[in-house]
Amino acid sequence: MSDEIAPERAETKPESLSWRPNLSLTTRILAVNILPLLLLGGGTFYLDTYRTQLLDERYKLARIEAQITAEALAGATKTRQEALLIQIGKEQNMRLRMYDAEGRLWADSFELDQPAFTLDDPEELPWQEDFARILDRAVDTVVGAEPIPDYIEPVSLNADVWPELRRAREEGISQIQLRDAPDGTPVINAAAPVGILGATLLTTRNATDITDSVRAARTTLGTAVGLALLFSILLSLFMARTIVQPLRTLAKSAIRVRLGRDRQVVVPRLPERGDEIGLLARAVADMTDALRNRIDAVESFAADVAHEIKNPLASLRSAMESLSRVEDPELRRQLTDIAAHDVRRIDRLVSEISDASRIDAELSRAVFEPVKLGLLISNILGTRQARAENAGHPIEFEAPDWSSQVLGVPARLERVIENLLDNAVSFSPDNAPVTVELSRDQDWIAVTICDQGPGIPKEERDKVFRRFHSVRPDNEDFGQHSGLGLAIARTIAEAHDGTLSAYPRADGKCGACLRFELPAAPPRT
Repeated sequence: MSDEIAPERAETKPESLSWRPNLSLTTRILAVNILPLLLLGGGTFYLDTYRTQLLDERYKLARIEAQITAEALAGATKTRQEALLIQIGKEQNMRLRMYDAEGRLWADSFELDQPAFTLDDPEELPWQEDFARILDRAVDTVVGAEPIPDYIEPVSLNADVWPELRRAREEGISQIQLRDAPDGTPVINAAAPVGILGATLLTTRNATDITDSVRAARTTLGTAVGLALLFSILLSLFMARTIVQPLRTLAKSAIRVRLGRDRQVVVPRLPERGDEIGLLARAVADMTDALRNRIDAVESFAADVAHEIKNPLASLRSAMESLSRVEDPELRRQLTDIAAHDVRRIDRLVSEISDASRIDAELSRAVFEPVKLGLLISNILGTRQARAENAGHPIEFEAPDWSSQVLGVPARLERVIENLLDNAVSFSPDNAPVTVELSRDQDWIAVTICDQGPGIPKEERDKVFRRFHSVRPDNEDFGQHSGLGLAIARTIAEAHDGTLSAYPRADGKCGACLRFELPAAPPRT
């Protein structure tokens, strides 16, 4: 035997993807769809605030104009008052009306001279104005603006038909009232007392410039929203292309893999993408590779099963065919023993094959639980000793750390230990001890089982874990072992994210050691 020491466990690092500042699809889709809505909603409330600010400024201006005009009229004669009404009305594009102490209208700038403005008839306006009014009402509805009373020229000439005049006469201070003209523009009335004799002044202004300013701002907003919408559509199309095209490629590759027409189909991994599409592509590629490996393993396993069963079946058939032609009782007994041996061999093969074929499926559905390996091995050794399954070989168990735990299926971990012990017992000379050692190396827990048999040649150390591969002593009964024990043990080890390997004894003596390593269970929190 070589004095080669046990190879160190190779630390493998999972393939890591470099970090990329790729936004997730959810973030990008939300950004594309929310941007125009945010602009539209924010712009709508901005328009309402903008209009309110313009009206507040105009209220202040109307109040000041009414007060200044009332002071100018207070000390003037009637003729001078009429001239002032005409002059101020033309200069300020307002309508001014004077009421006496009894509330009767006695002077109207629109009656004394040409009207300074006229209210547009909505029936005579172009369709663009109708559309603008519809938008105005839509904005008012969205922001929940309070309804504005319509401006209707009263038939009565009494001051009481104007609430703002009535309040100005009663309270002695100027009053403001907003109304809505037929064409949707604001009409601002300002009432102010004139002198101390009870006369009052009413100014009326059709503030079309406010409507024009608000509509101009709305047009600017509409342009911005339109550009944002266009950008959103273009970005959505780009996103659709970046999503649909790779998905279509993945779908085509998956279909070709499903049809099995091309074993060399390469599923794109899209390593440059760090979003969900990239994750999906790599997951599908890994799944395809795993599927191919599983199919190859099944095909290889089926071929091995057919080969292994064919030999005892051929022997059994030969024995049964010869049995009918042999008359010698001793020879008939030998043929019967051969047939019985072949039947037992086939039964053992079928049982092992059935167990091996179920392992992957069972472990894929199993729920791992914490297992104390020291306690598990101790129980296994006690049971084997009670059943005399060690063939007279003493078992030396060493476990410095009994608290070591792994995550796994206890029954399957027990099967691994049993198979390794059976293998060690079968190769060890009579009465030679078998050593079992439980150790821990950082985040890994190892179970090492060593025998004192002939050892495993270097070129066979990986082959012994293949299905139906067996290197047995020459004096051993043929067919006593199926060659599946170590293969099943490695399958279980790998399903638990562990390893199972063979190497010579570290002390230089004859024999072989099988090392079963598992990741340690994380500490409970």
